[in-house]
Formats: sequence, structure tokens, C-alpha cells
Amino acid sequence: MINQKKVLIVVSSAFILGLVWWVVRVVPLENKHKFIPRVMLGERVDFNRDIRPIINNKCIACHGGVKRSGGFSLLFEEEALEVNESGERAIVPGNVKKSELIQRITHRDPEYRMPLEEEPLTDEEVALFSRWINQGAQWEDHWAYKAPEKPEVPTSDEKWANNEIDHFIKAKLEEKQLSPNPISDKQSLLRRLSLDITGLPPSLEEMQAFLNDSSDNAYEKAVDSLLASPAYGERWAAMWMDLARYADSKGYEADRPREIWKYRDWLINAFNKNIPYDQFVMDQLAGDLKPDAADQDFIATAFHRNTMNNDEGGTDNEEFRVAAVLDRVNATWTVLQGTTMECVQCHSHPYDPIRHEDYYRSMAFFNQSADADVPSESPVLITYKEEDDLEKLAQIKNWANEHGDDGRKGKYYTQLLRLGVPKLYAHYFYQMDKGLPIQGTATFKVDEKVYAFTKGLSFEGENRLVFKARTNGNEGKLSFRLDSINGTEIGVWKVKARFKKEFNEEENKEVTYYLNEVITLPIKPIKGKHDLYLVWEGKDEVVQTSTFEWLMLHHALPGEDKENYPEIEQAMYALFNSEKEKETTPVMVDLPINHQRISRVFEKGSWMVPGEEVKVGVPEIWNPFDKYDENRMGLAKWMFSEENPLTARVMVNRIWEQFFGRGIGSSLEDFGSQGFSPTHPELLDWLAIKFREDLKWDMKKLMKEIVMSATYRQSSHYTQEAKELDPLNEWLARGPRLRLNAEQVRDQSLAVSGLLSKKMLGKSVMPEQPEGIWQVVYSGTKWETSKGDDKYRRALYTFWRRTSPYPSIISFDAPSREFCLPKRIATNTPLQALVTLNDPVYLDAAIALGRRVLENGSADVEGQLSLLYSLAMLRGISEEKLEDLKEVYHQTEIYFENSPEEICKLTGEEDKKLAVFTVVANVVMNLDEFLMKS
Repeated sequence: MINQKKVLIVVSSAFILGLVWWVVRVVPLENKHKFIPRVMLGERVDFNRDIRPIINNKCIACHGGVKRSGGFSLLFEEEALEVNESGERAIVPGNVKKSELIQRITHRDPEYRMPLEEEPLTDEEVALFSRWINQGAQWEDHWAYKAPEKPEVPTSDEKWANNEIDHFIKAKLEEKQLSPNPISDKQSLLRRLSLDITGLPPSLEEMQAFLNDSSDNAYEKAVDSLLASPAYGERWAAMWMDLARYADSKGYEADRPREIWKYRDWLINAFNKNIPYDQFVMDQLAGDLKPDAADQDFIATAFHRNTMNNDEGGTDNEEFRVAAVLDRVNATWTVLQGTTMECVQCHSHPYDPIRHEDYYRSMAFFNQSADADVPSESPVLITYKEEDDLEKLAQIKNWANEHGDDGRKGKYYTQLLRLGVPKLYAHYFYQMDKGLPIQGTATFKVDEKVYAFTKGLSFEGENRLVFKARTNGNEGKLSFRLDSINGTEIGVWKVKARFKKEFNEEENKEVTYYLNEVITLPIKPIKGKHDLYLVWEGKDEVVQTSTFEWLMLHHALPGEDKENYPEIEQAMYALFNSEKEKETTPVMVDLPINHQRISRVFEKGSWMVPGEEVKVGVPEIWNPFDKYDENRMGLAKWMFSEENPLTARVMVNRIWEQFFGRGIGSSLEDFGSQGFSPTHPELLDWLAIKFREDLKWDMKKLMKEIVMSATYRQSSHYTQEAKELDPLNEWLARGPRLRLNAEQVRDQSLAVSGLLSKKMLGKSVMPEQPEGIWQVVYSGTKWETSKGDDKYRRALYTFWRRTSPYPSIISFDAPSREFCLPKRIATNTPLQALVTLNDPVYLDAAIALGRRVLENGSADVEGQLSLLYSLAMLRGISEEKLEDLKEVYHQTEIYFENSPEEICKLTGEEDKKLAVFTVVANVVMNLDEFLMKS
């Protein structure tokens, strides 16, 4: 007779053993904890997966970069293993009993148990810590800080896959028990592709050509065509402008205009020329340091001249110069390394192994820039516009090339004129006022009571002293002396006022304005370095004053013994004084060697409390810096070392996010331990290595790789089941369905209406905006609405004022660009609908689209409504939607029949048909499907 109890025990035991075997051998590692606590599985504890999350969530607030309670820190391995204030070691690898950490997290007394005044660790967390210590307490770098290794591409017989990207995605979908969507219909696919690559919808002609092309490579031909479009550069420049905090104004209270649009144009051209990403970054970080730097190399460095500048009177220039340098540090690490370096300004990083000193080593790379917080924004690259000035510049260049030596040929003198290097600005000088040396600000002055001086000026090989000054109208004499106010006189300026008179209507009288003048003084050769003093001499009864902007030592043009020399020299100094039209772009230039700054740690992040001196460097957790030059070019090259773990990952992730609305790692700005782990880590590393090694940093090829995948080409439709399993589309079982960004919403409306200007590059424009927005103190700048086609240029050309950006763009989540923005949020608010329904630009677009329908459509209303929808959405209209539009049409027609006076108010014309179609066009351009990429 069978013993039922024994059978039950045997069956039960077999079931339990089978379950354990299945969990251990079959269930993916990250899902095992759903079935059996990890501590029961006998597997090795993984520091990054198991221990680091506990430390960051429950320990690091008191034992990390900000605080080291009890002298104990878990931020760095060596600190965690040190003896703490109790005299014990918190972690003794291989010995739980001697590890005070275990004693404290399991203590029964809440006064001693860690974490203090918080919920105790769970039994599983305690067990994980115990097993990890017993297994040797092996510490691991965070995944993002380890150089990527090329993973094996998952194998699959899946016919759905088009390239390697799809194999990675399909493997994850299978793991998550999801299936990919079918390929999208051709109309939706081309519209999505065009908006992603160029920021604009395709034209009807482009759509028709794509629909009629039945060849196997029809889609690839469309991809190549869009990547070759000039609009491609505009779309991707707009993305980078957020990262570069591009604006046409300086920021802060006065927020005066800044002329820096040539940098935006450089971006557009760089993307269109497909400059490799490594060169693209190096030019922006250090183009000025190239041996043969050209204009475009200098303009590229405006990336870091987009920092704000405070023109308000009474501010400390050094404070805001430092603020700009700190911003450069933060932006560099955020944009290029996905690292929250701003967390390290005041203390070591709270969560990642980056020390407080590392921030100031990074700052040292940027601390030698010659710019300061002065209204002129010097140094600037001058582009002469007038033919006369251009002729003078060419004369000087040709003369210097003919008569100069290798070191001082045409390029040297044209850069002297166009960059003014090496000018010494006011902040290099001290003023002696009441016996105290006061650092100069925007300008320094010398008068009968005040003298000015600068230290350690190298005179070696120079024979000209040039300065820019303005007098108060009284005559006098200014002496330049060596080493003291009574030192050797090397030059004298006999002051004569330069002025102009204008009639001031407000005061109803003629007013005299004293002008800046560039003066040149020949000086005899002087050896070595000296302090230079500026001293006034004049009549006692007359107050003498001269205000200086800058001073410069340089060498005269070569060929002084030649017949035409005086004419050429006169042309050179005439250019210094020229007031003719010219364009200036703020650029990066480093200080002369003898004026370079010492970089120091700021105690608790305050520039007013400088600490120990530091040299340039990078955090030790990444690839070493010792083989690179100690300047910005060295930093740029370090970032593109094969050992660097972040550069390729960060850019690949950013481009992925632009196509899918979500990065493989969703925290674009934070690849640290507090950022979100990548959903597809192997794919991220595979793309990063391919981008760096196979594609040689070619951005267009990387984009093509992504958009050619079946993953990208999926339909965006989703089932309720898929929505529940993957609401955020993390696993990519469907194509992207996203709201267009601010620029695309506006540009698409203008494009489908036919109003969009094809003009590229040039100065920023001012389309219509409501009155009164620019009522800003300390600035008389006005919004002057652009004329003609300039009103309808692409949104990236719109004048961007930081304190009051273009309202309709701000409504769609564009930033103010006071600081770097790694990723825009996406919202859907009623205010956005009010903008697209009522903003003048959108009304103009609706009128133009209505007129386009009436001029080109059929005579019957249904045909006209169908055409209107097709022009906007680039597809045929369904019967249901057509009925809805007919209802809108008839209701609007009745409205205008009852209120004929409203017709002209809407369109400016007495044309009821146009008014009706304007309203219908406005409705269509406010449909969800029009404002979405799906």
C-alpha cells in the first residue's frame, strides 16, 4: 500500500528543488529576487548592483562627499577601509565580525543603529552587506566609469531585424515578453524621419515621390537625401544651442544685446559639413589654440563665450568673471561627459568618487581665458565690413608677408588688428586711490589724484605702445614710466580731446560726447620685465582725467626703411581707430604668459575664500591626463582618448534621445551612480564603440545607423497590454510618439502654409511678438519687428533674450538659456493651445494655408477641405475627419454671415471664403496629430 504522506513529502521536495533550480539556472539575474531573496542563492554579491544602491539611498548622506560623520566615508574605497573616529574599521574585507559597519546596522539600540533616526536596513540588505564583506568587500567602479567593451551582438533568426541595433532590442523585448510593432505606414514614416533629421515636414512632392518609389532602397534614399539637406544643419544646431546656452543677450539685470550669431552660423555649417564629433568638440573647446587657427576656429570657441556678463554698475567684475568660468566647467562636464560636476564646487561629490579639488583642477583649464566681466566683452574677433577697411587690412597683410620674418608676417598683424592680442584690459591695472591699490574694473582712470600701474610687463622685443582712451575735454600730459611714478619716462601722450556734438531732443540742446581714441607711441627697446606706471601732469587749477579701456605693447610693422612704410603704418593705426561698420564675435583667447592667473580651490565654493593652489587635471577615476598638454586643447584630446569611458556613450545617448524621446540612459545629464541605469547597456556600449572606432566620430553615419533600424521604423500604435507592460516605451516595442519641440511646432506651421523663408544664416531676426515685453530697466533696446521674409525664418534665427525669450517658444518648453540645458522637458498645457490658436505667426500661417487651398484646390468644399488636411498632414483624410471638418466649416460660415465685420478683423481682407478657411486651417494646425511626431 502506497504511503500517501511519504509521496506528498517526496513530491513537495521535488517541486521546491525544481523551483530553486529554475530560478538559479533559468531566470535572468535581475529577476531572481522576485522569486527567492538573492542572499539565499549562493551567488556572488555584485557591488554596483547590490551594494551601491543601498549606500547611495541610505548611507551616503551622512558618510560621503558632503559629510563624514564619525570620520567615515563610503565615497572612495580607500576611505571606506580606513580606521574611523571610533578607532575601528567599518569594513574589514573577509571578516564580518571585525567590521563595525555590520555591528552598527544590526544594533538593537536606536541610538547606535545606523542609519540614525531612519528605518533600519531590511534583513536582505543586511545579509547582502554581510556576504559582500565575507566575499572580500570587492569594490567596483560605477558602470559608466569603466571603458566600454564591445559586446557580442545577440543572435536571432528574426526576419524583423534590419541591423545590429534590432538584435539588441529584440533580445530585450523577448526577455520582457513583448513583441515589436510592424513597420509604420510610409506617410507617417517619412514625416517622422523628416522632422527628426531636418526639423521640418516633407513637402507634398517629396511625399509623393517616396510613395511612388517601390524600390528596395526607397527608404534609404530618403534618409540620404534628408541628411544632405541644408535644413539638417539648422535642426541639429538648434539642439546644440541649448547645450551651448546660446543667446543674443548677455543676461542678468540689464541683459544688453550681444553679437554672437556667427557662432550659431558656425554650428549650422559644422553640422552640414559633417565635421567629425571629435573635431567638432575640439574646435569649440580650444580652436584658438590650434597652431594655424583661422577665423572659424576662433568663432567656434564662442561656445564658451555664451556665458552671461553682468553690465550692471557697482558689481564686482572678478565675481562675475569667476561665475562665467565656473559655468564653463559645469557646461563642459555636463555636455561632454554627462557628469554633474556642479555638485563638486562646494565639497566632494555626494555620490560619485570625484573630489572637491577635482572641480578646481577642471577650472584651471578655463581660468587663463583673457575675457573678464566688462561691457566690451573683449577679446572679440573683428570682421571688417567696409571696403576701405578691408583694403587697408589686405595692404597690411601683404606688406608684412613681403617684409616680415616667419614669426611676424601678415597673420600676426591681422590678428593683432582683429583680435587685439595681447591687449591689457582695465582689470590688469591697479589704481592708487588714497594710498590704496584698487583693482581696475571696466575702465581705469588717471588724473591729478590717482595714478595707475600694472606689474611684470614684458617689454622684450617690443617698440610700440598702443592704448585706447577717452578724455574729459581738458588738455594735459600723460607720462608712461617704468617701475615707479618717478621712474624712467618711456613715452608721453599730449592729450587732445576727441569729441562729437549732437542735438539732444529731450534736453533741447546740443550735447558734446567725448570719444575713445586709439593712440600709438613709439618706444625705445627695453630689456626684461617692468612695472608700468601711468602718471598725469597738468595745471593744478584744472581737473585732468583720462579713462582707459586697454593698453598694448607690440612690434612695429616690418620694413621701416622702405619707401612706402609711413603709408602702411598709417593704414594700420587708422584701422585701430575705425568707427565704420564692423562685426564682432566674442571668442576665447588665453592670457599672455606673464599675466596668467594662479588657480586655487575655493573653500566651500566661495570665490572670496581661496585655498591651496591647484594645477590642471581630471578626476583620478577616469583615464590619466599625464600625456596631454596642460591647456584646453589637452583637455579636449583627453576626452577623445580610447580610454575615456564617457565621451562616446554620452553623445550616442544624446542622439538616441533626439530620435526616441528617451535616452538609452534616460538621465542625459547624469551618467553617475544617481542617474538612471541604461535600459540596454550592451547596445549603448556597442553604439559608443562603433561611433568611435568604425564610424570615426561621423555623426551623420551614426544617425543613419539608428534610423535605418526596424526599431526606429516601427508603428507608434500600441495596445492596452503593451501600455501596461511598458508605459514609457523603455523597451521600444513601438515607434516614438512625441510632441514636437518649440522650434518644430512653429517651423512646421510656417512650412505647410508656404510662408517659411528658406534664407539661411545671418543676424538674428525679430518676428512679431506682443507689445511691452521688452520693458527692461537699464537698456533702451527695443523689439523691432523684422520686415518681409525675415518674419518667417526658422525659429533658431529668432533673437533670444535671456530675461524675456520669444514668448511662443517659451510656452513650448524652450529654456531661457541662462545655463546649459541637457534635456528639455515635454509638457502639454492649455497655454500652448492658446498660442497656436492666437499668436500672430500662427494666424498668418493659417491665412496663408487657407489662401493656398483656395488658389490651388477644387471648386467643391469637400475637395478643398481634403486638400487642406493633406497639405498639413501629408496624407489623405478619413471620412470621419472630413465630416468633422465640414461641420467646422459650416459653423464658421454661419458665424461670419452673422458677423461680417469680423472677416476683415481676422484676415485683413473682405473675403468671407478666406476667413472661413483660415479658421479651418487654424483648427487643423491645432490637431494633436499635427503637433505630434508619431
